[in-house]
Amino acid sequence: MQYGISLANIGTYADPRVAVDVARAAEESGWDGVFLWDHLAFAWGQPAADPWVTLAAIAATTTRIRIGTAVTPVARRRPHVLAHQVATLDVLSGGRVIFGAGLGGSAPEFAKFGEEADPRVRASMLDEGLDVLRALWTGEAVTHVGAHYSVRGVTLTPAPLQRRLPIWIGGNRPPSLRRAARWDGWCADTADPTGTTVSPRDLARAIETIGRNDDFDVAVLGHRGRAAPRAYEAAGATWWLESVDDRRGTLDETLAIVRRGPRPA
Repeated sequence: MQYGISLANIGTYADPRVAVDVARAAEESGWDGVFLWDHLAFAWGQPAADPWVTLAAIAATTTRIRIGTAVTPVARRRPHVLAHQVATLDVLSGGRVIFGAGLGGSAPEFAKFGEEADPRVRASMLDEGLDVLRALWTGEAVTHVGAHYSVRGVTLTPAPLQRRLPIWIGGNRPPSLRRAARWDGWCADTADPTGTTVSPRDLARAIETIGRNDDFDVAVLGHRGRAAPRAYEAAGATWWLESVDDRRGTLDETLAIVRRGPRPA
């Protein structure tokens, strides 16, 4: 199992320089990845950093760790612009990007800007948007005319360095699991402020529902001390993402957690 940091882009971590400090500490301490939240938290009264600008700064100041989002609501992004951002980040980072995608669960981040609020429509936009992203990332000419998006004979250059840039799908509901089965990984929503919300047994059942036996990643979020990463590894997880946000304490306290390194419990 690999070990990463799930890093907030709000509160203290709305300052991209703080996120860079955390990412550098993570790389120096042996972690395998840093994955940023993608929230427009200013829509509900909290400061927030743009994840792609922040990830570019992290890419420029690290050399080894995987980087990405956990997760991006594709329906509030224009997929061709998003494809360009992610491809550029992959080139900048030397091919280290993992793209986390999801429906988006914060209603104000859609409704307050006149974006689509119906989750069923957003789900359709997500599925079609992922198809557009994957097609553009091939570096080949793309023509697509769908219910939500059109691409008319466009080739994205430069393409990502990775031949198949990994896409992880977030969410625990049955449609999310069915969606994850089409792509490269599942980012399970396994923790909230009260603790770990999905047991290893539940995780194993969900992995069975997904039904992938090939090179497929399963990432779980949590706090060591509340849950044992090794138990989730035994259930089929391939990544443990340690949650780092203001609920963990002061910046000094969370940096201390990161600097202790990814010691399995």
